[in-house]
Amino acid sequence: MHFVSITVELVVGFAALFIMTKLLGKTTLSQVTPFDFIWAIVLGELVGNALYDKDIKISSIIYSIALWGILIFIVERVTQKFRGTREFLEGSPTIVIRNGHIDRQGMKKEQLDINMLQNLLRQKDVFSVREVAYAIIETDGKLSVLKKSKYATPTISDLEVKQKPVYLPVTIIEDGQVDWENLNKAGLNEEWLTKTLREHHIDHYKDVFYCEWKKDEGVFLEKI
Repeated sequence: MHFVSITVELVVGFAALFIMTKLLGKTTLSQVTPFDFIWAIVLGELVGNALYDKDIKISSIIYSIALWGILIFIVERVTQKFRGTREFLEGSPTIVIRNGHIDRQGMKKEQLDINMLQNLLRQKDVFSVREVAYAIIETDGKLSVLKKSKYATPTISDLEVKQKPVYLPVTIIEDGQVDWENLNKAGLNEEWLTKTLREHHIDHYKDVFYCEWKKDEGVFLEKI
């Protein structure tokens, strides 16, 4: 009965967490602010403690998750509607390199030393501070970099090259299984797929590990 109880509580807790993360949205998960980090830890503690405390019932788990989720939802709505609350609840970006010069006040505010700054810059493929015009620590702790014009990668407009349309690749076959929905969305059919595979000396789609189609480049595939 002990294992049955843990199983039921774990499944219920998992389902409740899954529903709550869906309701809060993807941006909440991808842009983790210090406040988001704290609420995630607390939420995990609520569920974890509930699983191993015999005195806590399933209703208590659901209530705790629901109440915590409602509080987070309210905070998210407040920051959306009232601009003045954003800096307090979410924090604000901090400039650590300004006009090509290191902003020591900004670094001090973020508890950032020069070695940490260099590490963050290298993660952005920048190996010298002299290449940077502006560097900003975002609210989620990530570094955004704007290079000086002489070090920036030239764009198509800079090179005066004629622009070409951009197309997304469509996955047709994955692990020997055809994604018929993607095939139809791409305006293709089974007859086209069979013909294409034969052109690559493949008799059956089960022999294909991966196959994608792109409008401007055609088919790319890997056999099993």
